[in-house]
Amino acid sequence: MKKISKIMVACDFSEYSKKSLKYAAELAEDLKAEIIITHVINERDVNSIRMAAMYSGAISENDFLKDKMESRLERIDELVKEISVSHLSVKKVIKIGIPFRELIQSVKDEGADIVVMGPKGRSNLEDILFGSTAEKMFRHCPVPLLSIRGNRHR
Repeated sequence: MKKISKIMVACDFSEYSKKSLKYAAELAEDLKAEIIITHVINERDVNSIRMAAMYSGAISENDFLKDKMESRLERIDELVKEISVSHLSVKKVIKIGIPFRELIQSVKDEGADIVVMGPKGRSNLEDILFGSTAEKMFRHCPVPLLSIRGNRHR
């Protein structure tokens, strides 16, 4: 078995993100591995702002992306601080695009050995077992993927 030296955590700020990061941190501590926290700003949201900017001019796409990236990095910093993983090697990656595609690309770009993520994202639809991003990650991820369950799965 290949030594795990880089653990990527898919972070969408859903209820699973904190649990996933906490689990990954415990794993990283045991394995002396680096944590790579990856967040994707959905291309769909950027396209909506692009359309709004074309018609109203109230906000520019660049301003939107700058604000989003800053606020998402702050939220990641808050999670890192809350879980007390600042003593570990933590890299933060923010991407823009289709979430599962960007997560797969991040696995390749960062050389991650394993991905830790929740079974679904921010959707509150109780009847969906896996979110579309998680489901696509399970089918296409080139490295092992660990799904962290919430309390309702117990």
